[in-house]
Amino acid sequence: MSRPSSAGPSANKPCGKQQHAPSPAAAPTAAATISAAGPGSSALPAAAAVISGGGGGGPVSPQHHELTSLFECPVCFDYVLPPILQCQAGHLVCNQCRQKLSCCPTCRGSLTPSIRNLAMEKVASAVLFPCKYATTGCSLTLHHTEKPEHEDICEYRPYSCPCPGASCKWQGSLEAVMSHLMHAHKSITTLQGEDIVFLATDINLPGAVDWVMMQSCFGHHFMLVLEKQEKYEGHQQFFAIVLLIGTRKQAENFAYRLELNGNRRRLTWEATPRSIHDGVAAAIMNSDCLVFDTAIAHLFADNGNLGINVTISTCCP
Repeated sequence: MSRPSSAGPSANKPCGKQQHAPSPAAAPTAAATISAAGPGSSALPAAAAVISGGGGGGPVSPQHHELTSLFECPVCFDYVLPPILQCQAGHLVCNQCRQKLSCCPTCRGSLTPSIRNLAMEKVASAVLFPCKYATTGCSLTLHHTEKPEHEDICEYRPYSCPCPGASCKWQGSLEAVMSHLMHAHKSITTLQGEDIVFLATDINLPGAVDWVMMQSCFGHHFMLVLEKQEKYEGHQQFFAIVLLIGTRKQAENFAYRLELNGNRRRLTWEATPRSIHDGVAAAIMNSDCLVFDTAIAHLFADNGNLGINVTISTCCP
């Protein structure tokens, strides 16, 4: 395999392995280079029919649906969960909406003083609530204390744009991610094959910089990201990682290897790719990626350009 030659931002001709020099972009402009019913005693007897010891994914009974509907917020239609507050007439509204309201949305009565509905809180503790992403496929029902944590990592929650920089606010389904990238971030190049060279040009640019490209193999798309940032004051570091455009379960079927090679030196990182649901930021925060400082980068760089060998492989079941 021939070594990638020094090239500017527009260089994308293969030499040996496929290689591409993605254009660097300062962090602030990264996206440009990548885009009602009130509580009542009649509900209490029905609670016994839906109490369960843990979450589940089975069909929801009509009685269960009828009971959970009593907790629907009349404003956002999410569930009113403990601590549960009511207006003077007994109507409920969730805590998030309550902070934005000056009167009860049901009766227009006063929301002050704050009145706890302890009976409904006891019922809520005995009921399993569906995940907020039930309409997109999640079948889990959970205790109200488990809902927030689950929904933060639910596989059925919308996917955000995986491009680093947080400038693009797009969200959508997993099936729509690649279409979004191709239309909104046309400057990202996709290379075919499980073994390529990712050539980051102008690594000496000041400030926070991102380099991004796509790799397609084994019927999936992978996003390759190299970030330079000042994680500690006065100490710039590089972070390189591979993300799968797919779910966490799909990511477990693959492994990737990043390798810096040159001047009789070699630096290698091997890991399971992260799903784009997890994102780059979490990996960098935990240093769960290839991490090296500017001194190491200069050992492998050629005229300010850094080539990273990227190999994707499948894992045996």
